[in-house]
Amino acid sequence: MSAQFHELEVKSGLKNKRKLSAFLDSLVARYRPEVKKVRLTYIFCTDEKLLEINQQFLNHDTFTDIITFDLSEGATVLEGEIYISTDRVADNATKFKVPVPQELHRVIFHGALHLCGFLDKKEADQKLMRQKEDECLAAWQTEQDK
Repeated sequence: MSAQFHELEVKSGLKNKRKLSAFLDSLVARYRPEVKKVRLTYIFCTDEKLLEINQQFLNHDTFTDIITFDLSEGATVLEGEIYISTDRVADNATKFKVPVPQELHRVIFHGALHLCGFLDKKEADQKLMRQKEDECLAAWQTEQDK
């Protein structure tokens, strides 16, 4: 399994982890065909833990739903650590009126898309990122329906 999922003092409620790992492999293959090995580590945590990481490593003093660290060395291995606040995911699901599992998957795909080179600082980049997230969610739903 190229993607691993860990829970740090929280319960993510994430299901079908093996299938999701394979799906993430196919996502990377689509956008980074030169990559031969994928190692993604997802760590689900609290708002407080992610704020601590945000302050320590990025000098940001704000809550966020995700922080992605690209640990890749070379072009053929994609390695990353993706920290996700389950608190933020739940709040955002309420805010956007979507089910928590859908928002959780959106954020999971968001991290992988960052590692594939997609950005989200500028408005045009945000629009493209959202489009790619939506495509991933639709493809994941299709995969789940099989």
